Amino acid sequence: MSSSIAQTSAGVRTGLYIGGAERFTDDVLQIADPGKPGVIVGEAAAASPADVADAVAAASAAFGSWSALSAAQRAEAMAAAIAGIADDRDADAAILSQENGKVRFEAWVDALVFEIRWNLALMLKDEVEKGHTLPVIPGAIPVTTEVAYQPLGVVTVIVPFNWPIAILGAALPHALLAGNTAIVKPPPSAPLATTRVVQRIAEKLPPGVLNVVTGRDENMAELIQSPDVAKVCFTGSVNGGKRIMQMAAQTLTRVTLELGGNDAAVFLEDAILDDTHLDRLYPAIYDTTGQICMNAKRVFVHRSRLDELVAGLEARLEKVVIGYGLDEGTTMGPLHQPAQKAFVEEIIQEAKDAGADVREYGTLPGGDLAGGNFLRPAIVVDPDPSLRVVTQEQFGPVIPIIPFDSEEEAIALANDTWGGLCGSVWTASPESAQRVGSQLVCGYVWVNDHGATRLDLRAPFGGMKQSGFGREQGIEGVRAFQDTRSIATIDPEALAAMAH
Repeated sequence: MSSSIAQTSAGVRTGLYIGGAERFTDDVLQIADPGKPGVIVGEAAAASPADVADAVAAASAAFGSWSALSAAQRAEAMAAAIAGIADDRDADAAILSQENGKVRFEAWVDALVFEIRWNLALMLKDEVEKGHTLPVIPGAIPVTTEVAYQPLGVVTVIVPFNWPIAILGAALPHALLAGNTAIVKPPPSAPLATTRVVQRIAEKLPPGVLNVVTGRDENMAELIQSPDVAKVCFTGSVNGGKRIMQMAAQTLTRVTLELGGNDAAVFLEDAILDDTHLDRLYPAIYDTTGQICMNAKRVFVHRSRLDELVAGLEARLEKVVIGYGLDEGTTMGPLHQPAQKAFVEEIIQEAKDAGADVREYGTLPGGDLAGGNFLRPAIVVDPDPSLRVVTQEQFGPVIPIIPFDSEEEAIALANDTWGGLCGSVWTASPESAQRVGSQLVCGYVWVNDHGATRLDLRAPFGGMKQSGFGREQGIEGVRAFQDTRSIATIDPEALAAMAH
């Protein structure tokens, strides 16, 4: 186990990992526990601009030899690098729970999903280099063109706090398998578990192929703007994506942006509202205390089923146990940041002040948890559609439930938003599911299901509108880290014959 996992007086301590070597810094990030005010979970190295430049240089130096390998050879090295990664999953999950706030089981799944995505990416090795031939067209220039794929170069992968390890798995293995080298930037507010995982893998790959840099955002510009960085893959907020895009424009660096969402769950008149389906809906709203980009953020339900749906959610919310993520029995942890807690409190209060039917559940913890970023989960029944709890991404444990009277109205309401990440249709009719689902303006649609843990990890994933662009996962996710090269060969004899 590497020295970056050593315990200090502040808890876990992690370093940078650049060019095959661990590097500690005098300047550090102190990582706060969102559930216990004043408690520091650990310390992460805070990279200087010079450290960042070294990481870019190391990845650039490693690119030639890594990209020269075949996809099968890279896949073999990547499989060896992840071997045994699950041995530390329990410890990684405990650290992630403390720095993030999510309950232990969700943190455990976070690490598991990374491993699944990594191994699914390796299954694509036979397709990575599979180009195609454009044949000669009779009567046209007698040319045969071979279209092949090539890696881009150095790739920066920036992940958010909420599911950092799992989200990393949607991009990193695809970038490496495609022949790129990579620099991972974990979230500054919760970098510890992610750094641990990345370093253990990087130690088994050739030096410079995989690097990890933690620190303050103001020192990270070269991860985006260096002329040696070919692409940035960013997951985070819409405003964060806009900043990344502005910075990348200076060097025309390519970007993939997976941003926030205001996802709609549409319950048609014939929706099945039994325990099985309601047990799918509840975590789709409240997992990670509502802090998941693809969570349902607005529920639209046929007016005749409104009371039934509300009662089903209430029955589950009445059992919520708000508490510390590592405590046995806790079902909902704190929000990650005080600022996010303040925002969610504000939009809930705004709904109350507007006369909306706001219902809150659970009991806030006391003792050493008093003052932590805890909120009671809430539903807002039939709110005015202009309220921010409807129009903005809450990213917290509150959901508006809005009735509709016709299918056409439901589709219009669902699409009347700035985002287009995911959506869902709940109905007993496959025909209705296809009809409505195909009209939702978003990148991924579930039928009778919803949520991050219900994602098909083989399928391309990404958003529309201000939810971003580009795709992760599947062969489309690999192609996002490649470029095409066309090699055209003229048939001189045929060309001469055409001249006559």
